[in-house]
Amino acid sequence: MKLSKIYDPREMNSYQFVASTGLVMTLLANLILALIGKSVANFWALYVCWIVFFVLGTVVNYTSKPNDHDHHHHH
Repeated sequence: MKLSKIYDPREMNSYQFVASTGLVMTLLANLILALIGKSVANFWALYVCWIVFFVLGTVVNYTSKPNDHDHHHHH
């Protein structure tokens, strides 16, 4: 089990990368909302969505074979 598939963007799949980006953007949005004194109902649900998306992406990353993502066939 290669742990770098969890924290290294070069080894993440697209699901993990999108989830990581979404989580960072959600954190920044939450910070901006706090700075301007606003709140959004159920904003915390975005964190749950990104974490679930990341976990599912991690499962796919660990269970896929190295050639599963090679869709380009050159003749």
